[in-house]
Amino acid sequence: MTTREQLVAQLQPLVKPWHDAVSDPAAAQERVLEKLLSIYRGTGYGRERGAAAVGSLADYRKAFPIATYEDYKPLIGRVMAGEVDLLLTEPPVGWAITRGSTKGEEKFVPMTPTDLRMRVAAGRAMVHYALASGRFDLFQGVNLNLNFPSVVGTVRVGDREVEYGYSSGIYTKHVSRETPIRSVPSQDEIDALGGGKTARDWNARFELAYQKCREENVTLVGGVAPTAIRFGRWLRRAHGVYPKTLWKVQIMTLGSVPGINTRLAPALHALYGHAAIREIYGATEGMFGQQRDGQRAWVPNYDLFLFEVETRRRRIKLLHEMQPGEKGSLVVSTPILARYKIGDLILALRPPYFRCIGRDRPWTPLRYLWDELSTLNLGRL
Repeated sequence: MTTREQLVAQLQPLVKPWHDAVSDPAAAQERVLEKLLSIYRGTGYGRERGAAAVGSLADYRKAFPIATYEDYKPLIGRVMAGEVDLLLTEPPVGWAITRGSTKGEEKFVPMTPTDLRMRVAAGRAMVHYALASGRFDLFQGVNLNLNFPSVVGTVRVGDREVEYGYSSGIYTKHVSRETPIRSVPSQDEIDALGGGKTARDWNARFELAYQKCREENVTLVGGVAPTAIRFGRWLRRAHGVYPKTLWKVQIMTLGSVPGINTRLAPALHALYGHAAIREIYGATEGMFGQQRDGQRAWVPNYDLFLFEVETRRRRIKLLHEMQPGEKGSLVVSTPILARYKIGDLILALRPPYFRCIGRDRPWTPLRYLWDELSTLNLGRL
């Protein structure tokens, strides 16, 4: 077997479950519900909701109401205080933090070993790109690691001090060795700079990334899209060079904001060259989908999470049941959070493609329409 054939054999299992689920999302979602219920039956919350008696999607919807972070917040507080089996069937490996979407409060979400293994799904965009393009030299380079710190600080819960950080940093720290490309700088090196959020703190992280990567073959840029843009502009100011003059980046796998393939694409290409852009759709709570090909939209991880939407008419349906052009507020079920209303507004395009167009706010569709008009995208994939 040649080296190329070995790579194909190694990479295909990483994307095959995704492709199989996309080809039959109804069956995939049934299997996911069964797996999730087997987990919920082992938690206090699941037992309280009667998970043992749930045998269908209709039963699940009756037993488990849609819940926001505010609904889960008291339960999460009890888990942080040590009542782990209330929501988890295994000890957390870290606590992820995000900014609140309504009042600016910090939101804490536990990350478990099972959760971390599922987050490897974000790499499917990169792997599919390599398999489809044949650019296996991608793996001879490194990933420019611009992730947030895995440890930002501690919070006192009862008599305990609990460390927390950003999900991207926690993910990279724990499972980067399982991905087929090395991240530079390492997450431990980023964490050693501290968890500060000021411009000085980010300049220090950017300087670290530049010093560690300037002699490396950077073929991948992954992480938060605005941070990638910020780094590229910083590099020009601080060292007089653009990323595209230092490296031949093949692909950028980026997330966190809408419009990466449209509104942000010109800035990304100006800084990094004409690398392929692949959008990752995820949040602190999980990695829910990623761009599969040149179509500028993401494809759900139907094999990992249960996806529902609440439409404008207050109707609940499964994500794959949406019609092209239909919008809805996403409700995800993860191994930790059952029927969690994440607060994102989803637009269905031609199956199996979707876009997150922003937070679930009345003005979001108008803002999306404006962005589509201003970028001359006009709803095109």
